[in-house]
Amino acid sequence: MISIIIPCYNAEKTIKKCLDSVVNQSYKNIEIILINDGSTDQTDKIIQKFLKDHRIKYYDRKNHGIGKTRNFGIQRATGDYITFLDSDDYLDNSAIEKFYKFASEKQLDMVISDYYIVEKNQIEYEKIPSFAIGNIHNLPNLILDVNLSPWNKLYKTECIKGIFFEENLKYEDAPFVIRALLTAKRIGKLNEPTHYYVINSNSETTIRDERIFDVFEILNIIGEHLKNYSFLEDVYKTLVVRILCNYNIQQRYQKKIKVCHHFINKSFKYMKSVDKNYKNNRYFNSRSKLKALIEKSQFLTKFYCTIYIILR
Repeated sequence: MISIIIPCYNAEKTIKKCLDSVVNQSYKNIEIILINDGSTDQTDKIIQKFLKDHRIKYYDRKNHGIGKTRNFGIQRATGDYITFLDSDDYLDNSAIEKFYKFASEKQLDMVISDYYIVEKNQIEYEKIPSFAIGNIHNLPNLILDVNLSPWNKLYKTECIKGIFFEENLKYEDAPFVIRALLTAKRIGKLNEPTHYYVINSNSETTIRDERIFDVFEILNIIGEHLKNYSFLEDVYKTLVVRILCNYNIQQRYQKKIKVCHHFINKSFKYMKSVDKNYKNNRYFNSRSKLKALIEKSQFLTKFYCTIYIILR
């Protein structure tokens, strides 16, 4: 059995398409753990129409946040494998069948797949770099090559039962995925897309507010998980520089210039504490000369974001 954990919050516009894609999977032996996390719109009313499907285990709770809600789902999963799906996303019709067939044939603890990005009715194929079956010891760059979101992945339940999402923090999914990568003994890449990841301009993922400061605590947590893996030191440094450079530039979407500058100042201080030689980090090898020039400079990053905010 495959357990599919779906947290939802105010998802009245997307939950029907999401659930249609799940209940109509070509692989039928599934358990759908559906958790309504305190929605105040018509989400529950739409869900009620699907409850005739006996495979759905529905929990309607007060709002607890995405981390606690996913943990709630993990604790109630009874399948041999677990996968996650967000309520504004949806699955390819044969996603679970592809996942299970590949995982069982190759005896894998974790499967990672390609996926589609859906934005404004445009669909783009997102390909994860291919790799041979292995684990973090012979594939250390997986932490950099794989998206650190819990969906587009299948996990053997026994491998993640002791792993939980961070609670009360934004970006809670990255430490979970990294711990799963560290735990899995056999990780494989499914070279087919399974998920449709929908980008919503008003979603938790895309909104930039003062909760972005949670990323520093998330990076601390990741650092704690990786500190006993000396061979991953360079990977951690590169991950920190990549994440913070990306979030620095995204400060152009902040409403307050003061918050924007505060984040960038703290970010550069954090990068220097992790890697004194951060300007020579390999992350910048993949950037254009102009982008690298801006991202390496605290002054230029703040200048760029400030001008963007003023002219927006």
